[in-house]
Amino acid sequence: MELYPFKFIPILKEVIWGGKKLKNYYNKQTSSNSIGESWELSSVNGNISVVLNGKLKGTLLTEILKTNAIEIMGKHIAAKFGTEFPLLIKLIDARENLSVQVHPNDDLARKRHNSFGKTEMWYILQNEPEAKLVSGLKKEISKEEYIHRIKNNAIEDILAYYPVTPGEVFFIPAGLVHAIGAGILLAEVQQTSNITYRIYDYNRKDKDGNTRQLHTQESVDAVNFTAKGAPVTSFKIREGVKRLVACEYFTVQMIDLNVAKEYNNEDFKEIDSFIILICLDGNATINYKYGMEKIIKGENILIPAALRNSVSIIGNAKLLEAYI
Repeated sequence: MELYPFKFIPILKEVIWGGKKLKNYYNKQTSSNSIGESWELSSVNGNISVVLNGKLKGTLLTEILKTNAIEIMGKHIAAKFGTEFPLLIKLIDARENLSVQVHPNDDLARKRHNSFGKTEMWYILQNEPEAKLVSGLKKEISKEEYIHRIKNNAIEDILAYYPVTPGEVFFIPAGLVHAIGAGILLAEVQQTSNITYRIYDYNRKDKDGNTRQLHTQESVDAVNFTAKGAPVTSFKIREGVKRLVACEYFTVQMIDLNVAKEYNNEDFKEIDSFIILICLDGNATINYKYGMEKIIKGENILIPAALRNSVSIIGNAKLLEAYI
């Protein structure tokens, strides 16, 4: 099969805490004013991305991977993950506070849910004045203190809150207590997993007077009681390219083509991986072995590993790039 860079149809999630920013800022096609998440690229069961462009338009990502896993993901990644795509990419608009959560690591998620764990990172895109988020705890606590605070509705007292500004980065490893606050628009790169343990929900009630289910017992074994989560402040930088996060699960970079002018195969030759691009501003042209694709603000694209050595990207865009 002659592969090409794939665009995907966003999977929009209507939730009570969502807003209008994904529609207004990133041109997501919806009449709803309560869209909290746009799943840009996903292989989560029940939420499989569908190709938007080219000869395979309308095809599920999982169907393409059945016959082209090595060509799309890279030899080493395909050997580890088979035909399951390893990353989930989202844009998130929190009109209201999200619940305080924690995610299990690989071992616990595999044991309990036959799933990957969930390590993720956040890139702040836009925020309302005084918006803040939770990343970790103010101090190290014991398991016993944690359980006591949950039972006595006192966990909020030790949550570490951080004000945010556009361009800030937060790394959220599995086990770190966290929450996205009201008024924050962000991009998220994470392991392919939909396992979340809700620990606190600000005592909110729905229209019927019911509080949401908490996962207190499940979370006890998942929380890292020593973990802290200040924003990432050390970046590897060269002209137009800023490496935001590099861990065993993903590497994420910000590419500013207004500075870099061109991003080409010299950047890709050291990796045996797919490349995901999210266009956060402007537009760009992706030239590759068999042709070209354009990407505009709000669009996402997956460049197969087999094409990476023939790719060059030009334009005036700001792109969030993820690979393994």
